[in-house]
Amino acid sequence: MISELAQTVAPIPTRLLGRAFGAEQLAVVCEQVRLAQPASRAEVARRLCVALQWRSPGGAYAGMSARVALLRLHRLGLIRLPPPRSRRNNENRRLGPAPPAAPLPPLLSCRVDQLGALRLHPVRSDEDARQYRRLLQQYHYLGYSATAGAQLRYLIVAAEGVLGATGFGAAAWKVGARDAWIGWDQAQRGRRLHLVVNHTRFLLLPWVRVQNLGSKVLALAAQRVGADFRARYGYAPVLLESFVESPRFTGGVYRAANWQCVGHTRGRGRNSRRHAAALPVKAVWLYPLDPACRAVLAGAP
Repeated sequence: MISELAQTVAPIPTRLLGRAFGAEQLAVVCEQVRLAQPASRAEVARRLCVALQWRSPGGAYAGMSARVALLRLHRLGLIRLPPPRSRRNNENRRLGPAPPAAPLPPLLSCRVDQLGALRLHPVRSDEDARQYRRLLQQYHYLGYSATAGAQLRYLIVAAEGVLGATGFGAAAWKVGARDAWIGWDQAQRGRRLHLVVNHTRFLLLPWVRVQNLGSKVLALAAQRVGADFRARYGYAPVLLESFVESPRFTGGVYRAANWQCVGHTRGRGRNSRRHAAALPVKAVWLYPLDPACRAVLAGAP
């Protein structure tokens, strides 16, 4: 079992959650850990957001992102956080254990235009969140994982019932093919990365055999993701990205929805600083939500 606290102290990261970081910022973190009363991880994160003015692009303090950053520093051995109050994360406590797998429903086979009232249902309630998590745990090859930061999750719903789930979240920090297509430099990427949103999960349930459903869902998402992000976080992204594992998938559903394949990853992971390939190579697919997205992303501050 891997200890939560690293055995040796690692070098100080130069960036943390897309922000510049160094010895000066680490000293601030250590001071907030010392001053936190009550001595809890949530309180340390709250104090850190104020001290370093860590805010989301919409202006609110980025509490969840701060907790992710603190945990990374803790695991690197650079700080020592107070012990967690529970070994189960907040989402697990709120949603409870996932229910056991149920028998598969009857096969649904038709054309997408034969479905009734196809729509994306935003995940807002705990009941929605439980269903979203259960579907991904049981039927998505990557499973389910909780993420911090700005994100949107939807259930794919029609009159025939729930057909799947899809989610959007924070973009990968550095992707050579994407960054070359945009034409931005590191400083521009640091300022504008929040305007790129990653299509993190896409699931059509195994008993759903509906022609052209995947591309239709992608089209519905493209129509509403920008407005939903603005309503929830105070800003609208201009570009969607997705990473499709090769050769497991061809990416045909993205091609049919007019996404563009701009290259492939090197198998190093979405936030990796290492140079050795450790993950499957993935095709990089992009979809502009704004025709001028490249000018926006590579623009002046």
